[in-house]
Amino acid sequence: MHFTAMLGRLIKVRPMNITRRDGLRIAAAAVASSCCGQSFAAEPYPVRPVRIVVGFPPGSTADIIARLLGQSLSSRLGQPFVIENRPGASGNLATESVVRAAPDGYTLLFVTSPNAVNATFYENLSFNFLRDIVPVAGVGRGPLVLLASSSLPARTIPEFIAYARTPGVKISMASSGTGTITHVAGELFKLAAEVPMLHVPYRGETPAITDVIAGQVQVMFANLPPAIAHINAGRLRALALTTAQRNPVLPEVPAMTEYLPGYEASGWQGLGAPSGTAEQIVLQVSREVQSALQEDAMRERLAALGVDPLPLPNDAFGRFVTAETEKWAKVVRSARIKPD
Repeated sequence: MHFTAMLGRLIKVRPMNITRRDGLRIAAAAVASSCCGQSFAAEPYPVRPVRIVVGFPPGSTADIIARLLGQSLSSRLGQPFVIENRPGASGNLATESVVRAAPDGYTLLFVTSPNAVNATFYENLSFNFLRDIVPVAGVGRGPLVLLASSSLPARTIPEFIAYARTPGVKISMASSGTGTITHVAGELFKLAAEVPMLHVPYRGETPAITDVIAGQVQVMFANLPPAIAHINAGRLRALALTTAQRNPVLPEVPAMTEYLPGYEASGWQGLGAPSGTAEQIVLQVSREVQSALQEDAMRERLAALGVDPLPLPNDAFGRFVTAETEKWAKVVRSARIKPD
């Protein structure tokens, strides 16, 4: 059975139960948002610096791409777009700070794929990501790569699957933390390939990759940017990329769909704003992001990271984020992933 159909049958997304009180609260918030939006939209935008809050530390993939975008938006709109790093809880601290910010367009969230995972992984968040963050624009999308220690005998995906299924063989799989995209991508692979692997969470991607190199753990689904140099130097073996197509940065590495049709996992980025932000501000920033992604310098920098532009306007980006949230909800629930 095609894996997409199999996963769809495996578990259904639970419907959202909305009480009458919830309905009244959402309706009241919508009215308030409309009023706030009209108030903030009365003046030109932007007239002062804009913060882009990033939920990961300086030097991370999200931080690098956010700074590239911020530089372009600063040039295009004539005001500084300042990157503010608020790492912690897989991006939840940053998201919560933006949810609580004034919806005036001067605080934006650098949305990333963990936001889609966190919506189900964390059961008691103080916010509802899909409700409380307005999608502004897509920015980039890149594959993860299945890395293997040089000591692993398998050199291809079919060989790895056969080896992992061998009685007595125990495969350990590193990740940058429980519930991260590097973890759930591995859980999705376990479901698709029907192979057992022991998850070994780390506090961040760098120490996890280091231990794969040392052979302390055997495999890892890693973001491509921090893995490229190790692959090219021969310290790690790349078995497959997790997007539907091969990537020009590693043209010889196959896409996972060549072996497991329907498998897809990617790290992606975009911009969001607090609910209630004026529509004209959302549309203005969205247009500028789309224009920035057409710049040769921007495209070249993204390509060097193995990242493709994701030029989605606000409405299309919203549909994309919703679909990703529903997809990872199925994996989190079927794999019974819980916070540590």
